[in-house]
Amino acid sequence: MIAQLEVPDWVPDVPPDLAGYLTIAPAAPLLLPATAILLAVVYLAGAVRLWSQKRRWSIGRTLLFLCGCLLIFAVTGTNVEGYGYGMFSVFMFQQLTLMMIVPVFLVLGAPGTLLLRATPHRFGGQLVLRAAHWGLRSRLGKLLIHPGFALPLFLISFYGLYLGAIADAFLATQFGHTTLEVLFLVSGVLFTVPVLSVDPLPRRQNHAGRLLDVFGEMALHAFFGVIVMMAATPLVAAFANPPASWNVDPIADQQLAGALAWSYGEFPNLIIVLILLHAWYLSDTKRSRIADERADKEGTPELDSYNAYLESLTRAADRNPTRKEPS
Repeated sequence: MIAQLEVPDWVPDVPPDLAGYLTIAPAAPLLLPATAILLAVVYLAGAVRLWSQKRRWSIGRTLLFLCGCLLIFAVTGTNVEGYGYGMFSVFMFQQLTLMMIVPVFLVLGAPGTLLLRATPHRFGGQLVLRAAHWGLRSRLGKLLIHPGFALPLFLISFYGLYLGAIADAFLATQFGHTTLEVLFLVSGVLFTVPVLSVDPLPRRQNHAGRLLDVFGEMALHAFFGVIVMMAATPLVAAFANPPASWNVDPIADQQLAGALAWSYGEFPNLIIVLILLHAWYLSDTKRSRIADERADKEGTPELDSYNAYLESLTRAADRNPTRKEPS
């Protein structure tokens, strides 16, 4: 049996409350908090470069991306990270935020478009642009954002991780804990990019395919949440014995984790569905308007040909009238 994780020294020893959650934890693993800061700085540098050149870039998209970076820092650079070492509900909140909430903000920020527009075409910028264009043309890029890859990754991140005892292997060490958080963020981005991104992509799904992916993922979340809420014994060894000073019942905490997977995990999906339906409506409206404008300028050859055919039949009937006598 894999030993339970020894809670790191920097983890709080007082019961969790709102103020405790929001306190910055300087001794927490720095990988994801530092990544969030780096992403925000690089994105802002690109946006400022465009603005300084009098070129347009959306302030709204900038704020969305920065909100995504702020959320990464909030769930990995504060005591939320610390309590996540002993409480299933907190760790589930981190997972859902990194997989479901953060990617929506990051993807809607259109970082790929900003990269292509703001990167200078000289010195090191050429290498960055070549790498970006290679990714857009590569088979690897098409594979990573294919639903056949993203949806199974989601399945493993929930069912395989917690019901297949994979979580015990990772959560036994601090390195494994951080590795899972990185995987949550990456898998969430890979799922969200083909669904919401306006950036250039190696492949692009139609709106119906995107909705099917989202509805499939919603069903997986809901069913998983019910399974966790109904479990009568701890599913993960790392959360079976939280520090006594926290006054946390592990079974009640596990039930809360399941409720979060069922409710908090579904909310961003609902937002995505609304965004997709609105985008689908706008796309169809634009396509119809273009077709009408083209018909006004160029006519409709198929319809004109059919009307001419009907007129020829009418003229032929007029030239050769036939009457059927009543019997």
